[in-house]
Amino acid sequence: MSLLNQNASLEWSDKNKFLLRFLLIYFFLQIIPLDYKFYQELITKDTGRGFYLLFKAANYSPQFFGLLGYQNWLVIAAIALIGAIVGGKVCKGKEDFNKLYYWLRAIVRYRLALVAIAYGLIKVFPLQFPYPSLGNLHTNYGDFLPWKIYFHTTGIAPTFEIFLGGVEVLAGLLLLNRRTTTFGAGILAGYYGNVFASNMAYSMGYEAYSFQLAIFAVLLFIYDAPRLYSLLVAQKFTVANTYHPIFNSREKLLRNVLRPLMVVFIIALAFTTYQNYSTAPYKYPKTAGIKGSYGYYNVKVFKLNNIEIPYSVSDSNRWQNVVFEKWATLSVKIAKPIVIDNGLGDQFTDSDYERNYESAGVGGRRYFAYQADTVAKTLKLVNKNKNHKEETFNLNYQFVNDSTLILNGVNEKKDSIYVELNRIHKKYLLFEGRRKPVKL
Repeated sequence: MSLLNQNASLEWSDKNKFLLRFLLIYFFLQIIPLDYKFYQELITKDTGRGFYLLFKAANYSPQFFGLLGYQNWLVIAAIALIGAIVGGKVCKGKEDFNKLYYWLRAIVRYRLALVAIAYGLIKVFPLQFPYPSLGNLHTNYGDFLPWKIYFHTTGIAPTFEIFLGGVEVLAGLLLLNRRTTTFGAGILAGYYGNVFASNMAYSMGYEAYSFQLAIFAVLLFIYDAPRLYSLLVAQKFTVANTYHPIFNSREKLLRNVLRPLMVVFIIALAFTTYQNYSTAPYKYPKTAGIKGSYGYYNVKVFKLNNIEIPYSVSDSNRWQNVVFEKWATLSVKIAKPIVIDNGLGDQFTDSDYERNYESAGVGGRRYFAYQADTVAKTLKLVNKNKNHKEETFNLNYQFVNDSTLILNGVNEKKDSIYVELNRIHKKYLLFEGRRKPVKL
């Protein structure tokens, strides 16, 4: 008998009993947060957003001894192997394997449902792949790491991102009902299989986690796969699975408590995700930029220590152009080598400086978080790249008119700088689209 095609009328072989014990322990450790550091992070994380707490709880992945990715799988497999051996000796003859298999599937499907709904929601409300910043639009294609290209390719089409999220949420909801589990699992097996391939191709850093989700989906789908093959391919008379577990009082209590909690959790997750999207999307700074500053500027005049440096694409000191974002970020094009921030910019934090999605995975431009005193007309700039955080500027700013902005002050070396910026009123085909006439 195959473990994955059993029903109540079939006998369990010793091999399948051992395999079930192993899988039950293995997936339990993969799914249920037992690591105290996980709860410690939830409590101490520098953010007041309920969205962070709920999202992290939904997409938990175990980590042992500081190990990463597949290494944790080996640790869990070793523990599960020992547990299966010991369990076979201690509990021999006491287990109801049909019910254990039911609980294995129940744990996996609810866990996968939470992940699918959580990741689906941050696409339905376009947070995972935000629209490229203006500074990113003025970055050469070759100055992006592969993962950033993928994120921008998806981010520039929010309608498509919303569609992807809708598919994920729908599949997650299908998993919450036993009758529709196979349909949801089939969708997610293909979906997360594609996500795994994308992670591998674009070096996005979540290969192990996406593969784990694909395995969850396959485990659920394969339960009915032989019956689906018999019915749809072989076109034979096929009997549906008719196993229904008989629960004791404690199991009934557990189900009656967990089901409402699941509903409340999903509603709260949806509400906090929308709240984050509508108030302060977590990947971009929440502090508004200087009023009237948003735009792309050509550097007309640049002086270093009162010596004017003519325009140059090779001078390592001369600013070439500047972008002010709608939020408190300023980016500068300079021909100075950059040690690229290899992070993904997906951390949850209330600190605008640490919200580094726009600067992560990017070369060619230097991104600065700034604090503005709009009364004294001063700016304090700090490089958002963790590899260049020592790079700072203390500047005064002055709007000469709606197209000219002057910056002057000192850098971290106390060198004086003077910058005259001219705003370029540029039309972007990405914004204009191609469904209406465009005049440049």
